[in-house]
Amino acid sequence: MKCGLVFAMAIASCGAASTTPAWSQNYPDRPVRVLVGLAPGGGTDTIARIMTQKLADAFGQSFVVDNRPSAGGNVAGEMAARAAPDGYTLITVSPTHVVNPSLWKDLRYDALKDFSPIVLLVYTSYVLSVRTTVPVNSVKELIAYAKTQPQKLSYASTGIGSANHLSGELFKSMAGIDMIHVPYKGGAPALSALLGGEVQVMFSSSGGLLPHIKAGRVRALGVTGPRRTAAAPDVPTIAEAGVPGFEVLGWYGFAAPARTPKLIIDKLNTTINRLLPDVKERYAALGLEVSGGTPAAFGAFLKSEFEKWARVVKISGAKVE
Repeated sequence: MKCGLVFAMAIASCGAASTTPAWSQNYPDRPVRVLVGLAPGGGTDTIARIMTQKLADAFGQSFVVDNRPSAGGNVAGEMAARAAPDGYTLITVSPTHVVNPSLWKDLRYDALKDFSPIVLLVYTSYVLSVRTTVPVNSVKELIAYAKTQPQKLSYASTGIGSANHLSGELFKSMAGIDMIHVPYKGGAPALSALLGGEVQVMFSSSGGLLPHIKAGRVRALGVTGPRRTAAAPDVPTIAEAGVPGFEVLGWYGFAAPARTPKLIIDKLNTTINRLLPDVKERYAALGLEVSGGTPAAFGAFLKSEFEKWARVVKISGAKVE
């Protein structure tokens, strides 16, 4: 009986081992495509290229960025979801990856089920800022002012469903205020609108905003992350400044098609975690902090972000046709 049990366990073990293709042991032995759902030269593209260069050096194999800037990243998402699960197609994911399912009708892939998380690369906080003509100096004062001036304040974003749009909607909901959303086609025109007085409020990445804060053109009231940032240590978090529980992060990571062998996912994860300290300063120059961690942790994070933004999109009524 004991021998039979040992034999059965051996057979089961062999069966489990056979589910991992032998070729994955030598991964990668040809170029790897890394999809980016935005245009070359932008922030997401730059973030991806910093790490793909390091991966190419580490593995002695090309990691080629393939930009597919269309439909808010959905084209890249569908390509990755339908690609062979062999580790030779990866995708750079950001908040739009988990927001788009709530915004777009008839999305032809599942943002969670059709992908295998690899690693959370980097993250950043946004800055809530106002024009200096707005008579407030803190988050609490902004909320009080907005309540006395319903729909008199407007805030800029880089488009419907963008991180700064949904940051504004979450802020409105949690603070119990009303502001008018004004979308622009990109960060530069949105910032110009704030500086020019077309809008009074904006959630923005710190990199482009800090020079204007230092010059006194705009006033920083709070940062969206769970802690203060090194770039603006005197600016409190929005949570500590008057809206407990408020938290928004900009983030970027890598994923692969679902059913990609665990051996490949783990190999990429281990390598990226090892490389992140080498590129910490390059990412810091972009206002980003390195993260790392396990595939499981990134998967749990994606699920929580998906659920969070689904609620915010529903409250805002935002849709993209």
